[in-house]
Amino acid sequence: MRVIFAKANWEARELPLPEFLRRARSEGFSATEILIPARSESPEQIRELHAAAGLELVAQIATAGATPGEHAASMRQRYRHAVECTPLIVNCHTGTDYFTFEENLVLFRLSLELEQEFGIPICHELHRGRALYNASETLRFLRDLPSLRINADFSHWQVVHESDDLQAHCEAVQTTIAPAWHIHARVGFSQGPQVPDPRAPEWAPQLGICVAWWQRILDARRAQGANFLTVTPEFGPEPYMPMVPHLRRPIADAWEINCWMRRYLSNVLV
Repeated sequence: MRVIFAKANWEARELPLPEFLRRARSEGFSATEILIPARSESPEQIRELHAAAGLELVAQIATAGATPGEHAASMRQRYRHAVECTPLIVNCHTGTDYFTFEENLVLFRLSLELEQEFGIPICHELHRGRALYNASETLRFLRDLPSLRINADFSHWQVVHESDDLQAHCEAVQTTIAPAWHIHARVGFSQGPQVPDPRAPEWAPQLGICVAWWQRILDARRAQGANFLTVTPEFGPEPYMPMVPHLRRPIADAWEINCWMRRYLSNVLV
């Protein structure tokens, strides 16, 4: 089974797409993760540029609007647009934390219909402010719709539940492992979605906790006979990256950290 490391362009959005792809390839990534609705290029251009660079694509989208109906309409439109880029998977920020359970459930059911129609897997990201913002809500959705696919970004749960290890939510973590097709490899902690620098020894315990979760996902995918698992190191720029007070200077370089994380995980995920 292939572990496919994708380079997000979050901290390099100002780069022209060909330059970003060249840099991602030179750093050893074999795919990218790009927020498709934010791109000016056509799906044909995105496909051709990735093919020329020898890179695959994780297409990122987000539902939007003031009502559940508007979120559903945006999912239909944005998923179909993303599919035209021929991605491996579509990663979606789905719903909101203020819709009811039933309203968000409609969105998840719609995603399963779209996936069945177009054949490209759609993963729903664990994310603050979205339907899967906490462990208990996610567990409810997975019990109702066990065929949902997940993008495991546990860093958001670490903040929401003020817990480094999510020990009080073991059932939700375990239930999320099997349907996780994608990982956002960012190390969170109880007071934030991103440690300042995972290379620093003071953050080694938090790094170890997250790597253990990711290894469990890899083991599950392998046991399922899957062809691949996509992993995106996703340390972000400011304001995710803490700033030196008064100087407006990030305390670390997000691009360097993400490249380091790819190299590190290439060696420790087995």
